[in-house]
Amino acid sequence: MEPTAGIGKDVFEQLRRRAPNRRSFALRMVPMIDLIFLLLIFFLVTAKWRPQEGFLPLQLAAAQAPDAQVGRSEPLEIHISSTPSGCRVRIGSADEVEIDDSTIEADLAGMIEKTEACLVAEKRFAADPVEIICSGEVRWEHLAKIYNVFFGAGLTDITFRMTK
Repeated sequence: MEPTAGIGKDVFEQLRRRAPNRRSFALRMVPMIDLIFLLLIFFLVTAKWRPQEGFLPLQLAAAQAPDAQVGRSEPLEIHISSTPSGCRVRIGSADEVEIDDSTIEADLAGMIEKTEACLVAEKRFAADPVEIICSGEVRWEHLAKIYNVFFGAGLTDITFRMTK
């Protein structure tokens, strides 16, 4: 048994002596792959996938003449006040129409004609705003009929001013 035990002992001693003398170069791939994946995740997270939010493509209009109207026009004021036999309608600052209960249809037709004449004189359009200012004593029937006549004539931007 001795000769075999000595051979095994000699082999192990030779291997031990060889190991320190032999320099082996091994490339460790797992840490390098980990580093590559970490860099890939970093670049994916920090990348900008959307365009800048502050940037909008905008084209400005050409310069306009100074007399061009940019904003919304002032509303045409229609004042309605009560009378003993009906109501009085003042269109703008000039024209007035008396609406009597006995001749209400003819009076409303005259009111719309004066309204159209006022719109033409002031160079307004049907889409321009109209503001109805009504006193508290005016009957509801008169106000509703006046509103319906204006709306039927094509004046669609009609508002009411609140009064006390």
